[in-house]
Amino acid sequence: MSRQWRKYLEENLTVGFPLNFQPHKTLNQDFWNQPGDKLDPEIREKLLEIATDFIEKSEAAEAPIKDITFTGSLANYNYSPFSDVDLHVLFDFSDINDDEELVRQYFQSLKSVWNFTHDIRMLGYEVEIYGQHSEDPHVASGLYSVLNDEWIVKPEPEDPKIDHRDVKMKAEAIEDQIDRVVNLYETGQYEEAIEKADKLKAKIKKLRQSGLDDVGEYSVENLAFKTLRRNGYLGKLSDAKTDSYDKMLSLTK
Repeated sequence: MSRQWRKYLEENLTVGFPLNFQPHKTLNQDFWNQPGDKLDPEIREKLLEIATDFIEKSEAAEAPIKDITFTGSLANYNYSPFSDVDLHVLFDFSDINDDEELVRQYFQSLKSVWNFTHDIRMLGYEVEIYGQHSEDPHVASGLYSVLNDEWIVKPEPEDPKIDHRDVKMKAEAIEDQIDRVVNLYETGQYEEAIEKADKLKAKIKKLRQSGLDDVGEYSVENLAFKTLRRNGYLGKLSDAKTDSYDKMLSLTK
């Protein structure tokens, strides 16, 4: 298989259980090294440049920007070597097109293309950029306005109780389902592999969101999701779907 999963294989990435999800005592000082734990000026300048380039090459180039935000684990105390720089560019989608759902789908596609074709990193951490509706709720323990250079939600240190056994069991159950999708691909059952991959992706997304809504970032469901991302299984699922589609539409002699 190709793309992300091949990258994981080439890097010989192995992640064991229980995974270390315990938060740090301080924010990442490479990023948050200014008075008041504000963002490093050089990093901020680069993130603004990336966001500007992303916008100028999109259909939203003329739309007013509501904010540019930095969120995710690098904006709080549970960062790790697997963290991304989650950069969100906020618009009122109605300023782009009256069909807000169409705009949402457009940004989903643009995000995938941008993040697939670029490998931009801040101090080794990959930058993931999104176009977000300014009216969408965004629950985060850490949320920073890169545009205004200030915290919107400043994180607080936590000491969560994590049930590593439950995280392990839930992640392994989903890994088994992903392996079954991969087996469908490997045995030439491409249409069924695509169908099962779509259903499993929706299930994983719903599972993670329910954990975030009920408990928060340290819920079993969210940590199981992070486990799957760290050990390459989410990439494996995506590649099973993409490669099945490519094979299904290909002809060989």
